[in-house]
Amino acid sequence: MMCKSLLCKAVIKRYENKFVKFFKSKPDLPPGLNPDESIKSKQQQSKQEGELAGLSKSAKRNLKRKEKRKQQQESDGTAEADELSQTLQKTTIAGGSGNPSPQAAALPGDHDGAEKAKKVKNLKKKLRQIDELQQKLDSGEIKQATKEQLEKLSRRKQLMEELEDLELGL
Repeated sequence: MMCKSLLCKAVIKRYENKFVKFFKSKPDLPPGLNPDESIKSKQQQSKQEGELAGLSKSAKRNLKRKEKRKQQQESDGTAEADELSQTLQKTTIAGGSGNPSPQAAALPGDHDGAEKAKKVKNLKKKLRQIDELQQKLDSGEIKQATKEQLEKLSRRKQLMEELEDLELGL
């Protein structure tokens, strides 16, 4: 008796109206779309939905806002970079009758001048950092200086001499 009922269910078809038949016969993909691409996009969508499944509506909304901000910042950053590159292309280094600066000495053909300019810039930066450290020690922001900080402070005189030598060499 059981086998009969299973056979009956398998043999009897359900009634489907013409609309159901139409939509079942309709392809899932738009004409011309590669089925492999649709599978990849569906997988990506399911991953995104899986990640967002445990989040509340407001959390999902916040994530969307963050993504929009990132996209805007990226587009703004590229626009600013384009503007900067255009202005740099327009600017030229003019030879004046003033004191030569490290940037003026660093002409494209003068490789040694560029290296000297970099060294001067780095030495000035180190000296500025040493001055800031000394101010922090004097003001009491830093109560006890570490070994590395004391070594840095002791190198001030050496850095000053090196900077003077480089500037005179320019």
